[in-house]
Amino acid sequence: MELTGQIERVTFTSEETGYTVARVKVYGQRDLVTVVGSIMSPSPGEILKMTGEWAHHPSYGEQFKIKSYKTEVPATVYGIQKYLGSGLIKGLGPKMAARIVKKFGKETLDIIEHQAERLSSIDGIGKKRIGMIRKAWQDQKEIRDVMLFLQSHGVSSGYATKIFKTYGNRSIAVVRDNPFRLAMDIFGIGFVVADGIAEKLGVPKDSPARAQAGIIYVLHKLSDEGHVYFPYENLIRKCDDILDVNRDVIVSALTELSQARKIVIEDLIDSIQDTGGNHKAVYLTKFHLCETRAAEKLQVLMHAPRPGASMDVEKALAWVQKEISIDLAPSQSEAIRNALMSKVMVITGGPGTGKTTIINALLKILSKRRLKTLLAAPTGRAAKRMQETSGHTAKTIHRLLEYSMQNGGFQKNEDDPLECDLLIIDEASMVDTLLMHHLLKAVPRHAALI
Repeated sequence: MELTGQIERVTFTSEETGYTVARVKVYGQRDLVTVVGSIMSPSPGEILKMTGEWAHHPSYGEQFKIKSYKTEVPATVYGIQKYLGSGLIKGLGPKMAARIVKKFGKETLDIIEHQAERLSSIDGIGKKRIGMIRKAWQDQKEIRDVMLFLQSHGVSSGYATKIFKTYGNRSIAVVRDNPFRLAMDIFGIGFVVADGIAEKLGVPKDSPARAQAGIIYVLHKLSDEGHVYFPYENLIRKCDDILDVNRDVIVSALTELSQARKIVIEDLIDSIQDTGGNHKAVYLTKFHLCETRAAEKLQVLMHAPRPGASMDVEKALAWVQKEISIDLAPSQSEAIRNALMSKVMVITGGPGTGKTTIINALLKILSKRRLKTLLAAPTGRAAKRMQETSGHTAKTIHRLLEYSMQNGGFQKNEDDPLECDLLIIDEASMVDTLLMHHLLKAVPRHAALI
């Protein structure tokens, strides 16, 4: 549906997302209409030409949900005064707006745009304020131009707001030059949306930029399915399904992405049985980095000296069985021996096979030796269960590594490692490559890892 009205007041607006709740005066309707949706810098007095649909909110009643919109400056004296006095222009409040409109009437906005120096005839407006008014008016004009351009090319008002927030008055130039940058730069705008914008702009299907963006999109989708890399030939087929272009275009785009270090193409080791010409693996660069660095860090850990190396393991085993009043099964005793003698170890087994007993026995032995142990798990639930069964404090891996979005991510790393002699990670199969990379960065060289 289409709806046109003038903003009477803005109930709520988010500077971050543009999400707005406003009350609008619609011609022919006595009561104000509530409209909701993404509107860039809404101002009372502004006229909105909206497309969208009616919806009923359980708490706030009938609302018009905006899908797209165009803005127009008001034409009536009342609307112009409300528009100028809304805080739209820094340095112009309701009283000054009333004085300007009283003098210039319906010509006010035209004078601001083309003959702003005439404002000096009004008391209280000097050169400095005229400069502020000119700049604010130009900024609003650019917002309107960008939003109009984007929405005329099929971009929803929500996406248009995100684009303007990211690129500002460069938005039109960026989108025209390479609409696929949107998929790379702006969260929530994926390849499919960017591809739709590119099509409306007339970007050819076999454009190198489109092929490169499509490859990155496919690799991200495959990573969501659990793939750290994907075989080269299989990837080309997957990309062809999405892009529908000649194979040479995809191959050329893969080469360009590799040279730009956005992907890594690596030969597979000879021992892997090749069944379809897949001699190469294709990684997103971040996954290749995390996988290789994790392997390097594990090598360093395994070859560094182990704390408590002089421990009499058999004596410790006999002591701990008395402490926990359990006769350990041969496989459990063997696991504890290996854990006390190894730098890096995996303990695996189904429910009820004795993993918790092994860990609890280890914790008792290491506490007796005054070695510091840290416990962590990928999720809060797993960490809580670990703490309950062991009697020792357990944290999520993110809390252990002191993750902070405000401070740029994980605070624990090679420069500020964890303080421990042994780190035990429960539910390790739930830890992905990226998180394992950051975890291993924070494990000190002397520590053991289970």
